Amino acid sequence: MPIDPESSHRRPGLTRRTFTAGTLAGVSVLAAPAIISGPARAEIKAGDKLVVGIWGGAQERITKKFIAEPLVEKYGVEIEYVLGGTVERWARAYAERGQPSFDVIYLNIFESRRAVTDGVTQAPKPEVAGFDDLYELAKKGGYGVAFNSVTPVYNQTMVDAPITSWLDLWRPDLAGKLAWPSYPGAQGTAALLMAARTHGGDEFNIDPGFEAIAELKIVHCVPVAPVPACGMFEAGAAAASVDFGSFTQKFADTVNPDIIVSNPTEGMPVALNVACITEGTRNQALAEEWVSLHLSPECQLAYAEEIYYGPTIKSLELPGALAEKVIYGEEEVARLIDFDWDHIIKMQPEWASRYNREIAR
Repeated sequence: MPIDPESSHRRPGLTRRTFTAGTLAGVSVLAAPAIISGPARAEIKAGDKLVVGIWGGAQERITKKFIAEPLVEKYGVEIEYVLGGTVERWARAYAERGQPSFDVIYLNIFESRRAVTDGVTQAPKPEVAGFDDLYELAKKGGYGVAFNSVTPVYNQTMVDAPITSWLDLWRPDLAGKLAWPSYPGAQGTAALLMAARTHGGDEFNIDPGFEAIAELKIVHCVPVAPVPACGMFEAGAAAASVDFGSFTQKFADTVNPDIIVSNPTEGMPVALNVACITEGTRNQALAEEWVSLHLSPECQLAYAEEIYYGPTIKSLELPGALAEKVIYGEEEVARLIDFDWDHIIKMQPEWASRYNREIAR
């Protein structure tokens, strides 16, 4: 599930931006001492180019400051960004399997795990600096760099009582006031899975989920777009929905304090951005150092402060006010719900067809 409020939901064509030693005006860059990570790893040398596929917006800006600039200054290397949506990035990585143009690509939780299984990207390695500091949930499919959740969100002025459970979405006072997320998509997938889970099913028994959603009096099926539910709240078109916690909390803090992010008793589906090193990269050591810098406290703190993404490293201490707004700490991470994403991907075409028949308006 990609989680960038500025670009994760769009499907633009891939774009490139190159960041080189020349970007650091006035800085004389010399090759640093070579890093040897193992017998199969080439030394890092001036002029090497690392190609990174990532979402644009805030994630590009933060990684440029905390990862690209330090690497350029230290080694005299070139960093090329390929910006765009996860779907294009994933498809291109598969088409180039074994001979990748990407060195590092960012994927969501289920795509990252599948890519390792299919030999497109590497399984995470304990030798990479920062690996031991990761939560176990962030060690699957690559190196998790940002936690998020998908959860009920609502305008407190438009509901009779706080929403504290997924089952509250079926309350009578929300009939005709509920904006349901479209499927497929991160929010729609999570909403379907939790509808099934809270009505006696799960990802292997999805019928209860479809049946429960069909009973709802949905006012709108929310299209895929940045902070779609909040826009509907502002227009008075809906009172509640299901969306990313980070986006919605940021909206509440900067636009409308009446918007509330629920922390339901049943827990919340996990969303995770994952840094993945491609199989066959010619810049293994440089790619590993890129990942290590992304797992640094400085980069993780910037993610939390700017876009409310939860840190995936255990050692980072957040100030109290910020800690309350993001997925943070052992207890919160333990409440994130993981699923069998391989099965969910396999079933997606069938479920999408059923959603269009039975749910979409």
